[in-house]
Amino acid sequence: MEVERMTEHTQHTQHIEHTGHTVTQDVVDRLGALPVANIGDAMQRLGVVDAEIGPVWRGARTAGTARTVEVAGGDNAGVHEALDTLRPGDVLVVNGHAVRDRALVGELIAERLRARGCVGLVVDGAVRDVGDLEEIGFPVFARAVTPAGPYRNGPFRVGRPVAIGGVVVHPGDVVVADGDGVAVVPAAEATEVLTRAEAKHADETRIRDEIVAASRSE
Repeated sequence: MEVERMTEHTQHTQHIEHTGHTVTQDVVDRLGALPVANIGDAMQRLGVVDAEIGPVWRGARTAGTARTVEVAGGDNAGVHEALDTLRPGDVLVVNGHAVRDRALVGELIAERLRARGCVGLVVDGAVRDVGDLEEIGFPVFARAVTPAGPYRNGPFRVGRPVAIGGVVVHPGDVVVADGDGVAVVPAAEATEVLTRAEAKHADETRIRDEIVAASRSE
C-alpha cells in the first residue's frame, strides 16, 4: 500500500513523499531501449500520452522515473520548487493544464535540470529555446512551443499524481519517450510490461527480417 506524508511549506505549494514500488535501473534502461510503440502495445494501447505531446527537437529520446509537479497554467513557480526534489535518472513531468501561450521551461531551467541528473522533461504545456535544448541534447517533450515567458506566482503541487495528456502519472512510474511520443508505465507493472514489450519487439524484428530476406531473394 502506498503511504503518503504531506507537509505544507507555503500557501503556494504542497509536497507529498511517496513510498511504494521501486523500479530497478536495469528495468528502466531496458524499457528505454525499446520503441515507445512496443511499450504501448504491451500495455494494451493504454498509458500512451496524447499525441499532441511530442519531442520538441528531432531525435530526442529519454527514459527515467517520474518526478511530478502540477502548476497553474502559464506559471512555472512549481517547476523551480521541483528542482530540489530531483534525483539522478528522473524525468520531470509537469501538468501545465495544456496552456500553450506561456513557456514553462527554457534553456536555463533545462540546464539546471540536467545538472541535477534529470534525464528529460515532459510538459503538458509549452516550452521555448528549442534550438538551445537540441544543442545541449536535453530531451524535452511538450504540447507547444512559444517564445512568451511564464509567470512565477503559484499555486502548485509537487510530488503528487498528475494528469498529462489523458494519462495519470504517479511519482516513481517509468516514463519512456521517443519520436513517436510518450508512454507511462506504472511502477507496479514495470517488470511485467518490460517482458511483454521485449517479446513484442523481438517478434516484430523477426517479421521485419523475414520481409527483408524475402524481398532480396525475389
